[in-house]
Amino acid sequence: METEHRIHVGDAREMDALDDHSVELVVTSPPYPMIEMWDDLFARLDAGVADSLAAGDGEAAFDAMHAALDPVWDELARVLVEGGIAAVNVGDATRSVGDGFQLYPNHAELIDRFRARGFDLLPDVLWRKPVNSHAKFMGSGMVPPNAYPTLEHEYVLLFRNGAASREFATGADRRYGAAYFWEERNDWFSDLWTDVQGEAQTLGHDDLRERSAAFPFELPYRLVNMYSVYGDTVLDPFWGTGTTSLAAMVAGRHSTGYELSREFREVFDDRLDAVASFADGVVGDRLAAHREFAAEADADLKYEAENYDFRVKTKQEREIQLYTVDGVRRDGDRYVVDHRAFDGG
Repeated sequence: METEHRIHVGDAREMDALDDHSVELVVTSPPYPMIEMWDDLFARLDAGVADSLAAGDGEAAFDAMHAALDPVWDELARVLVEGGIAAVNVGDATRSVGDGFQLYPNHAELIDRFRARGFDLLPDVLWRKPVNSHAKFMGSGMVPPNAYPTLEHEYVLLFRNGAASREFATGADRRYGAAYFWEERNDWFSDLWTDVQGEAQTLGHDDLRERSAAFPFELPYRLVNMYSVYGDTVLDPFWGTGTTSLAAMVAGRHSTGYELSREFREVFDDRLDAVASFADGVVGDRLAAHREFAAEADADLKYEAENYDFRVKTKQEREIQLYTVDGVRRDGDRYVVDHRAFDGG
């Protein structure tokens, strides 16, 4: 199997390289409005952002930052297939602007803006981030009543493009080959993920470090497996260091991304140096976990997997075939990945 991954250096507010209805899944984490590290970016998109912050008008700055992202959401509505899913990772922000302190609800604002574009809102996922501080509140210390909780979670907002679910031909092989295990479904489709940890990114370039954000591999990898099948294309309009593309490679899907800074490509290329062994580890861990589950629940597993030496819980799992990375070739802004079926040996 072969997959293709394209990186477009440009502004995701105009994704001219992508045709209408050419993407099956979006997995992304945009810059978060009212998080200080993104102020300069939003100010470049709209000079009024800096003016509002300087004037101490947090509400105006918040609205302007979200408005600056609106063209990206317009493009997602255009390029996603009918029934395609947009998975948007976002956190709320707390900030003092002028004389006032408050929470700025980025997740609620995005929900309103996506629904205004015809997306259907699906149940979301909360995932808990590690927090370095032992303090669980801030504000007035030990004295009531002016303390407030520390933000320790982010949201994965899930939107479907249009009212209809995606349709497949009856018995479509690529759908059943891309099935997940029964026990994975039970973990992945919970609305609370406590086992996904944020991760620091080590970037050699100081400027890149200021413009990067932690996006743990496990998060897009799960979402790619949950909401796409072999042959699908996954889009990340805020590509960064390419974690979504890396997840698509490991999962055996196509991908495409938009990124303003070409320098991030160097970081991505470094990550690809060990992608084959990394993919072996990720996919191998999934198979090992299922073998352990199958050994403990053998009497309850009625079906033989067609491609593996273990049993599975449901008929839909029988044709599961996981792939790993066999090699990567780069051609300009395009990567071609060769995959081989992974048997866990």
